[in-house]
Amino acid sequence: MLIRAIFATVNRVNVTLDDVHALKLRRLAERTHTNEGTLARSLLASALDEADPDARDVAELLDGIPGAFERARLGRDQSRAGLGTPLEEL
Repeated sequence: MLIRAIFATVNRVNVTLDDVHALKLRRLAERTHTNEGTLARSLLASALDEADPDARDVAELLDGIPGAFERARLGRDQSRAGLGTPLEEL
């Protein structure tokens, strides 16, 4: 008898939603009788499967996120000022 074990690597990602999207996710989860985390994971996986990895398309996608550039700069500045959390502590 041949027994083969398959181990999947699990990667954890934390996502912060604004109030509007958090409410939308909560309502979708309630309507589908699904846990919010499970639904969010499924929606993200579907979006990633459909995403085009072409760098031009990724840049266009990122440019379409309101305030993303400013938030990235703020994070960079906070990190440079020592206000971030070292990766070793996460």
